[in-house]
Amino acid sequence: MLNTYLTIAQIALAAITAVFILLQRRGSGLSSTFGGSGGSYATRRGAEKAIFVSTIISSIAFFAVSVARILLLSAK
Repeated sequence: MLNTYLTIAQIALAAITAVFILLQRRGSGLSSTFGGSGGSYATRRGAEKAIFVSTIISSIAFFAVSVARILLLSAK
């Protein structure tokens, strides 16, 4: 029963983490495709910072649920 809930949570967290990663913008233009950064550095502000922090939180939650599932399955 608990394994089912952890599996559903893991799938949901994987999807949420993937969406947050895809929402982050690394750079625009053709140069960013080949590793060029455009030569400027800016700090994250507003929505970009919120998405960045949300990505970290969802990644940590995904890791925690994954470890919990491994421990639950090894206890059987």
